[in-house]
Amino acid sequence: MDKVIKELVCIGCPNSCRLTVKGSRETPEIFGNRCPKGAEFAKSELTCPMRCLTSTVLISGAKLAVLPVRTDGDIPKSLIPEAMKEIAKVKVEAPVKCGDTVLNDLLGTGVRLMATESAEREEA
Repeated sequence: MDKVIKELVCIGCPNSCRLTVKGSRETPEIFGNRCPKGAEFAKSELTCPMRCLTSTVLISGAKLAVLPVRTDGDIPKSLIPEAMKEIAKVKVEAPVKCGDTVLNDLLGTGVRLMATESAEREEA
């Protein structure tokens, strides 16, 4: 009988399927997914969990004190604490447009940190 490795809730799409993964890491059997993204998510969780990261960075010259940002792709979940330390060092100057790159190649992952809101320059 196969041993259950993990029970997961898929974050690959809005369905939020409850997944059961049985078998080995090399050849897992995945149950409960309603779309192919569920199977891919479960396999990734077993080998190298990945996450999109959202945060804020300091901004000067704008009404806002901080600017919301997110990665334009997934990074390894294990890098999140180190990534947050790097993001905390980032300071940008207004104006910034939604979609602007705030930081290139976060921790050598090839993933960019992008502004998710525009901030106009505020004159003093």
